[in-house]
Amino acid sequence: MKIAPDVLALIGGTPLVRLSRIGRGLRPTIVAKMEHLNPGGSVKDRIGLRMIEDAERRGLLRPGGTIVEPTSGNTGVGLALAAAIKGYRLVCTMADKQSQEKRDLLRAFGAEVVVCPTAVPPESPESYYKVAERIAKETPGGFLPNQYYNPMNPEAHYETTGPELWDQTDGTITHLVVGVGTGGTVTGAGKYLKEKNKDIQIVGADPEGSLYTGGIHPYKVEGIGEDFYPGTFDPALVDRWMRVSDRDSFLTARRLTREEGILVGGSSGTAMFAALEIAKELDASALIVVLFADSGRSYLSKIYNDEWMRQNGFLARYPVHATVLDVVKDRMGTPGLIVVSKSETVRSAIDMMQRYGISQIPVVADGDASKLADIVGSVQEKTMLDRVFREPALVEEKVERVMEAPFPVVQATEDVERLYAELSAGAPALLAASDERPVSIITKADLLEFVAHQRRAR
Repeated sequence: MKIAPDVLALIGGTPLVRLSRIGRGLRPTIVAKMEHLNPGGSVKDRIGLRMIEDAERRGLLRPGGTIVEPTSGNTGVGLALAAAIKGYRLVCTMADKQSQEKRDLLRAFGAEVVVCPTAVPPESPESYYKVAERIAKETPGGFLPNQYYNPMNPEAHYETTGPELWDQTDGTITHLVVGVGTGGTVTGAGKYLKEKNKDIQIVGADPEGSLYTGGIHPYKVEGIGEDFYPGTFDPALVDRWMRVSDRDSFLTARRLTREEGILVGGSSGTAMFAALEIAKELDASALIVVLFADSGRSYLSKIYNDEWMRQNGFLARYPVHATVLDVVKDRMGTPGLIVVSKSETVRSAIDMMQRYGISQIPVVADGDASKLADIVGSVQEKTMLDRVFREPALVEEKVERVMEAPFPVVQATEDVERLYAELSAGAPALLAASDERPVSIITKADLLEFVAHQRRAR
């Protein structure tokens, strides 16, 4: 009889499947490595077990000990599987952007979950990295596997994922496309494959907003991208990067589910979108393997929830295609862009608001705003009132004393859905631009007027 001794024996050995529908019309063969079929539902099962076994061998984790790990969810589940079998306590710290399903799943395995803010730097004592370090240090028998610096992370993929990919493709793999988070998968599997054939191309799929491919800013895709370079990642192994937006990631994940019958998470959508872009450049001799890191079951309230997708601007809510420029053109009664210099008085800014009947103004360093770089801040009626009412003498001070951050920028060519997403998320106003030239301020009232006008026109 073929019976596994426990669930840990089922980790790895995930199959490959041909993606014949989503890649229709493209010349290369595209296949998926189904890592979401691991018993814990993700590629991280491989490293969870490996890090615990290594710690036991080295005496860092003893019977009755406590494992503490910062995780986006999947590594926590991988550790939870092993902790349940081996009898360890597990505490996971998570950023608040992670889905509720992930928190509930960890708790179902018996893990304790500590939720930390996303919008803090990694070195902040409030970050989920630092909170995990503190808990591990303060807990008797505490052990921090630290997937970001634990060499067992890439080692697990060097010894299992890489060899599986080579054997399952009979050595014919030409491209491996992976969403990069801690870098363990791409480093371990990439190293093994490069040793077998140096011409194999390793492609890193990265969210817009991640440090790996550009400036850091918040993004919605979970589990990949970073705001620092982990010690487990060797960037020299990545031959090419593909930067992918949240929208493309989520819509591609939904396509995989509906066209291929494969329910995957957002990071798999990121990798799949990158693979489709790469495939456009290649001929029929290429064999592209895309790694599907986790299941979509952890994202039913997000990626697979139409209302959440609409609220975040990933699905169309507005019935008529329109751009930011259409909204700007429809505005009446005020000049295109009114600005105030940071060296002018608060009183003059207030007078300007009253003169033009507006409630917010961009602040420039000096003179006009001919390019976006000229804008250094903003003033808003509501916040200025609060300041001036409490400190009337401020009206004679310079604007720079009361100014706030510049308004978020939207390009004139962007879809009107972007305006709705930004304004409904709390932005007081938006600055419309044509490339680097500021054009106009857009408020909720402007968008509402535009929608009402369009309804009348129809």
